[in-house]
Amino acid sequence: MPGSNSSDARALPDKAGAASGAVADQFLDLAVHSMPLPGAALDAAGRTSRGRWKMLLVMAMCAAPVVASYFTYYVIRPQGHRSFGTLIGQQPSLPDIAARTLDGDTVRLPALAGQWLLVSVAGGACTADCEKRLYLQRQLRESLGRERDRLDWVWLVDDDAPVSAGLRPALQQATVLRLPADAIAGWLQPEAGHALADHLYLVDPLGHWMMRFPAGLDMAGAAKAKRDLDRLLRAAVSWDQPGR
Repeated sequence: MPGSNSSDARALPDKAGAASGAVADQFLDLAVHSMPLPGAALDAAGRTSRGRWKMLLVMAMCAAPVVASYFTYYVIRPQGHRSFGTLIGQQPSLPDIAARTLDGDTVRLPALAGQWLLVSVAGGACTADCEKRLYLQRQLRESLGRERDRLDWVWLVDDDAPVSAGLRPALQQATVLRLPADAIAGWLQPEAGHALADHLYLVDPLGHWMMRFPAGLDMAGAAKAKRDLDRLLRAAVSWDQPGR
């Protein structure tokens, strides 16, 4: 019937509108529900950060035994690798006192920090034993090869006696400083029953006296002292400043 047809026709737009509205609502619902909530994003970022920290912690735990063994081998030195030199417990620092070069210039001892120092003590007259120690100092330094610039050999002259002109050419690579005997004795200490001049002393790049080599050092002893120096230089590669 015409009436019924027109009624149906009028109803169609309503049905279509309702249908399209439902679809639009469905799309809207999907769009809204697919967006992450701010709290969820922050929680995900937190989980990522915590995961990275956990990974770094695991890596540090894995590396710790290697670092500890390296430190123990080269610095603490267990019984199997005892040092030839005697380690000093208190490790006194370079005293802040003035010394004089052979040319009369003033040098404050802390200025020597920054490199390893191999130190001997003797009067300016320099006996045969003194010359022997100076020779061993030079040989120890030269035996380090390309690492020799990390070590200064230092002669502390503890009196006002002149150094012979014949000895000076052999001291071109040395640091020679005059210092009162009591000032040296207030810093370095010999082994019981020995004099200061009987030993060679090792000072680290931070300015701490940290090792004393046995009295009466000879060539065989110097070879053992070199092993100590090699270990220390390897363990402290970032401490010093090669050359002056």
